[in-house]
Amino acid sequence: MTEHLYNVLFLWTGNSARSIIAEAWLNVKGRGRFRAFSAGSHPTGSVNPFALREVELLGYDQGELRSKSWDEFAAIGAPQMDFVITVCDQAAGEICPVWPGQPITAHWGFPDPAKVEGVDETKRRAFSRVARELATRIQLFTSLPLATLVRLMLEAQVRALGGTPPTRPE
Repeated sequence: MTEHLYNVLFLWTGNSARSIIAEAWLNVKGRGRFRAFSAGSHPTGSVNPFALREVELLGYDQGELRSKSWDEFAAIGAPQMDFVITVCDQAAGEICPVWPGQPITAHWGFPDPAKVEGVDETKRRAFSRVARELATRIQLFTSLPLATLVRLMLEAQVRALGGTPPTRPE
């Protein structure tokens, strides 16, 4: 029996830092079980060089990464997502497209390392800290027994990883 390959979309407004790092982490650590993507509501059009450094440290192919709009994943023919996870507070508050297949959604808030000012070493440390925090949540996420959890339980577990209180069914 083949295990289900779960599609996960990470969202950040600009799709240049946190969501890119999350995409790379999950594609490396969840290979074979998960396929990760990232996008933004207002993509910057380029990936932050400090984010690329974190991805390089993972050994992930940077050629696969680009800043892109979330509209690509709401379009006909796009991969159907099982999970959509926002990684910035601004994206979490925006009205998202309608995702085909009703994926489980969650918010995992992280500070924006791209807003850190100062010398390059200060910026590198900020990106490294967010990458470690993402790695921790992604490791917890990949350890969930997804195939055995019912949808409401699974949704509560994924949201709890980001500190989001569970919602009550209507």
